[in-house]
Amino acid sequence: MGRTIVTHSGSFHPDEIFAIATLFLAHPEERFTVIRSRDESDINSSDIAVDVGGVYEPEAMRFDHHQAGGAGIRENGVPYASFGLVWKSFGAEVAGSAAVAGEVERKLAIPIDAVDNGIKLYKTVLQSIEPYTIVDFFSSFEPVLGRTKESAYQTFIELIQVAKSLLMREIDREKESKAQRNKVEEMYQRTGDKRVIILEEYLPWQKVLVFHPEPLYVIYPNFEEGKWRVQAVPVETHSFELRKPFPAAWAGLGSKELSRASGVPDALFCHNNLFIASAESREGAIRLAKKALAE
Repeated sequence: MGRTIVTHSGSFHPDEIFAIATLFLAHPEERFTVIRSRDESDINSSDIAVDVGGVYEPEAMRFDHHQAGGAGIRENGVPYASFGLVWKSFGAEVAGSAAVAGEVERKLAIPIDAVDNGIKLYKTVLQSIEPYTIVDFFSSFEPVLGRTKESAYQTFIELIQVAKSLLMREIDREKESKAQRNKVEEMYQRTGDKRVIILEEYLPWQKVLVFHPEPLYVIYPNFEEGKWRVQAVPVETHSFELRKPFPAAWAGLGSKELSRASGVPDALFCHNNLFIASAESREGAIRLAKKALAE
C-alpha cells in the first residue's frame, strides 16, 4: 500500500491541488491514498500532510502555512502556501532543473500562493470586469449544494490529474522555450547590424531581444500564410510602447497603398497601430525594415 496524503476537507483550493499533483509527479512509482480530513488523528497518522496540520517541516513531509507566523515569505513579498512549499522541495526534481522550476514557480506557484494568502496581483480597468484566472477555473469545481461527499472527493481527485497535466505542459513548454530563446540569442550575436534581426523560423523573441538595446525590428516567416512579417520591438516585454514604430504614413495600409507609400513592390499590410507589417517575400520584409529605419 502506498503512502497517505492528508489535506483539509471542505472547500478545495488550487494550492493543495497543485501541491498534491507535484507530489504525484515527484513519485510516479507510488500509489498514494489521498484523504480529505481535518481530524487530528488522520493528520498525525498520515505520511504526508498538505495545507493542514499547522506545521511546516519538509523533512517530515509536513507542508502547511496556516500556523502563526506562516511558513515563510518570498523576496517579492508573496507568502508561501502549500503549493509553493511543496514546489520548493520537489520542483527542481519534477521539472528537471532549477531554471525550469523557477519559471513554473513564477508562472503558477507564486500567483496561486498569492491568491490563497489574500493578495491581489492585478488592478481592474473596467468596472465589474476581472480576468478569469486559473484560481477561478479550479474554484469553479468546488462542491455545490446537494452534492455528496463522495462526488466532491471524486472531483478533487480528477482535478489533481488536471493539475498534473498542466504542470507537465508548462514544464515541457518552458524547456522548449529555453531552447528557442537560445536560438534567438545566437542569431542576435551573429547579426552585424543588430537593429534588424532576421529569424528563419518564428521563435519567441521578445524575452530575449528586449534585453538588448539595439534591436528595433524583427523579421520572421509566417509559414501558415507563406508570407514574411516585420515586427517592431517593444520597449519591454508585453508593452505596447515601441522603440521605433513604423512610419505613421503606413498606418492601416493594404498592399497597393503600402507598396506605393513604402516603395516595396510586394508589401502587403501595415497594422494601424504601427507595430507589425508584412510582405510576400523575405527580401520584401527586409526592405520594409530598412525603409522604416530610414524614416
